[in-house]
Amino acid sequence: MSDQKTVPPMPGMAKLEEVLLQSDEIPWRAKSLSGVSEKMLWRDEKAGSTIALIKFDAGAGIPEPHLHASNQFMFCLKGRYEYTKTGVTLTAGSFYWNPKGHVHGPTRAHEETIVLEIYDGPHYPERPSWYSNDEDAR
Repeated sequence: MSDQKTVPPMPGMAKLEEVLLQSDEIPWRAKSLSGVSEKMLWRDEKAGSTIALIKFDAGAGIPEPHLHASNQFMFCLKGRYEYTKTGVTLTAGSFYWNPKGHVHGPTRAHEETIVLEIYDGPHYPERPSWYSNDEDAR
């Protein structure tokens, strides 16, 4: 006899299924900003929220100060990624929270850097000039 019980979803809530991804099996998708690639792990199309792995090649980064339309959270898995105006530098194990509307940047990766990046809503109020397509800015 099993102790497992099936619990129906609460009224008004969608039934959710578990999802398991092996990030090593997902190919990196190059963005239109040279030296930046992503592996999209999860996206809520309606809210604009995302969870992705972002890879910056050595020397790559965001070229201009900018702000986001939602909160940005980053956890550095490897590398060294600097916000050059302030000197704030992410290294392996660093957690960075950038509040909605806060101007930050430019940035530069001093070595190949991989971060787990989470947005709790849309990334930008409008597409930044350094991206040549809308997909790269969402």
